Formats: sequence, C-alpha cells, structure tokens
Amino acid sequence: MGDMRLSDAERQDALDVLEEHVRTGRLDIDEYGARSAKVTAAKRVSELVPLFDDLPSPRPSALLNGVSAPQVPVAAGDNALVRFLTAGAVPIAIVLAIAVLILSRGRLLIISVALPLVVAMIAGARRRRS
Repeated sequence: MGDMRLSDAERQDALDVLEEHVRTGRLDIDEYGARSAKVTAAKRVSELVPLFDDLPSPRPSALLNGVSAPQVPVAAGDNALVRFLTAGAVPIAIVLAIAVLILSRGRLLIISVALPLVVAMIAGARRRRS
C-alpha cells in the first residue's frame, strides 16, 4: 500500500475528504491549506498517511487498502435540496448573510435571507457545468 503511486482521482478524493473535515469543523482554513498543498504534491500513498492520521472517518480511498470510500447517499432524481445542502458554498453564504445582517443593523434583512439562496443556486449551476 505505502509504495503505490497516487492517481489523479485518488489525489482529488483526498482533497475532497479534507474539504469535508473543514466543513465539519475538524480542520481550520490554515490547516486545510497546508494539508491540501501536501496532498497536491504527494506522489505516493504513503505521503498521505501522516496528513490523515489525526482525523476520523471519512478517509481517502487510497488509505482504505483497496476498499472504496463511503459515498453519501443521494435521493433518486435531481433533488435541489440535496444539492443545496451539500454545496460547499453554503457555509460561506451563511457567514455572508450574518455579516450583512449585522452591518446593516437589520435594515437589509431580506438580503441576508436571500443571499444564501442566491449563492447556493450559483454553486449548483457551477457544479452542473463541471
């Protein structure tokens, strides 16, 4: 396992797992930046091991010794709510909405409610294009 070279797909999976740990609050942005740079530069599976040793599941598929990474179940069809909740932009949109609400002292309440929806729709459109 440790001497195997990483594929682009395995490297991307490791980056996706790091993003999940940021979303759940296990890693801050600085830790994510440092670890993602090391994942991007990694050539072998063994280089990923120290980057995920202190993190619980999910783990990158390359570290699961041939077992594929667990997949998040998605409801059948094109469920807009599932896409909205899994979009990486949702936490950013919430923070922006709170900032707008605080800075406007409540006068722009409609914007602070609509902003997360607009950002999520834009993120959804980007995901569909890629």
